[in-house]
Amino acid sequence: MSKHFHDARYYLGRAVDHTTAGVKEELEPVAERARELAGVEQEPDPSRRESIRADLVETGKRAAETAREAAASLRETVRGSRGDGDAA
Repeated sequence: MSKHFHDARYYLGRAVDHTTAGVKEELEPVAERARELAGVEQEPDPSRRESIRADLVETGKRAAETAREAAASLRETVRGSRGDGDAA
């Protein structure tokens, strides 16, 4: 592809991006008004920080549950070995 076509394709892509952003910006008040009249509130997307925090909390809960299960299993193993003939 010649340099001229490459440049034209690049600038056409930028024009599409800017046009899309402009249309979204111009239509946002209209969409907001329509949501207000319909009684629909737009949920904000969770930020990256909030989603990472939620993932960490979930991972912590799973780790705690796994630790509880391992401790219970170990307790059963210890109780079983004590009852086999050792007088403790």
